[in-house]
Amino acid sequence: MQGVIAAVPTPVDSGLKPLKAPFLEHCKWALENGCDGLNILGSTGEANSFDVSSRSQIMAWAAEAVPHTKLMVGTGTPSLAETIGLTIKADDLGYPVALVLPPYYYKPLSNLGLKAWYLALHEALGERSIQIYFYNFPQMTGLTLPVEMIAELALNLPDRFTGIKDSSGDLAYCRAIVAAAPSLKVFPSSETALQTAGDDGFAGCISASVNVTAPLAAQVWADRAKPSETVCTEIARQRGLIAGPALIPTIKYLVAERSGNLQWQRVLPPFVALDAKTGQDLHQELNRSASDL
Repeated sequence: MQGVIAAVPTPVDSGLKPLKAPFLEHCKWALENGCDGLNILGSTGEANSFDVSSRSQIMAWAAEAVPHTKLMVGTGTPSLAETIGLTIKADDLGYPVALVLPPYYYKPLSNLGLKAWYLALHEALGERSIQIYFYNFPQMTGLTLPVEMIAELALNLPDRFTGIKDSSGDLAYCRAIVAAAPSLKVFPSSETALQTAGDDGFAGCISASVNVTAPLAAQVWADRAKPSETVCTEIARQRGLIAGPALIPTIKYLVAERSGNLQWQRVLPPFVALDAKTGQDLHQELNRSASDL
């Protein structure tokens, strides 16, 4: 698993139940337009707003339609038992990688307790082959995964703990992980990090905005030894327009525009759908291409 990974959104019907056909259509589009893989049921997929049954159903849809080597899935919840159950389900379906949030409810959380939680997950998986990627998202969880703990688990259990998605936006943190555990695959959450991925030792990016910028991001990843400054500048421009507090409603609005399926505009509470004017203005601005791309 490396390169441009889309953190894909999840469409829902008027009853807020997941929709199979538009979900798989977008997965196909992402893979055909520059993405090397898909992260199902991450934050962008509104995973923590779905129940276990719905998450299992979405996981099964992707596993049936997408080559398993191109898939990872979010299975982390504050409940160890639910996390174990979802990760076992993912392994049963053939997912090679589970992206696992830390147990973010009880705080303060000691490093010892955090390590014990991940070890309990590892032990419950037994001989199963599914790999675990850490998921560092302090803006949402209220905690930062310690570099020392990540490195210890990766070095002692290299077949289980094999990667991390970092959504903090702190590239110095990502570089520290590369230095402490060189075998670990480190994925920042923005495709703007691809510009220096070759020098920084990053394995790619796992990003929400590549649901829109995938063709450009793929160019930078392919030419990461010497990426085009023009393309990198355009990626930064588009990422700047998309990212923000309304990231998920924005992504879903833009997927609706691309696909022509307005069902994509629905979001799960507490999110609020993008209003029409904001969405139209954004779509128009994104379509203003930089010259000489």
